[in-house]
Amino acid sequence: MAKNRPTGRPAADDTAMADATTARRRKSYRRGHRGEGLAAAALMAKGFRILARRYRTRLGEIDLIARRGDLVLIVEVKARPTLRAAMEAIARESERRIEGAADLWLSRQPDYGRLSVRFDMVAVLPWRWPVHVENIFQGRNG
Repeated sequence: MAKNRPTGRPAADDTAMADATTARRRKSYRRGHRGEGLAAAALMAKGFRILARRYRTRLGEIDLIARRGDLVLIVEVKARPTLRAAMEAIARESERRIEGAADLWLSRQPDYGRLSVRFDMVAVLPWRWPVHVENIFQGRNG
């Protein structure tokens, strides 16, 4: 039985496809990073201090953690063409992942007992200032 690739190297089509996938991922990563920067700026303009960006745990990742007084925001940032699309992009699975990561972060805070936590979203829309949506979902304890 004859092989199509006797040298064991990937075909040119495979390489081109891998390059295109890598380019898309890189572009998506940059767009996400830029969106998080805009979202952080919008929250800082409202008086919040950004405590963490892309906080990663074994349970998941939180895009932004912000604080003003005793209020801590666990923020999911979504760059989408419309506010509706951004709101629909947060699935139940994402909520559980974000909440698990938030629980870990909160458990490491010395003033955990007096903090109020809220799960918010910031939608980064084309040619608009980011839209801050409060209480995008309720946590188990909320």
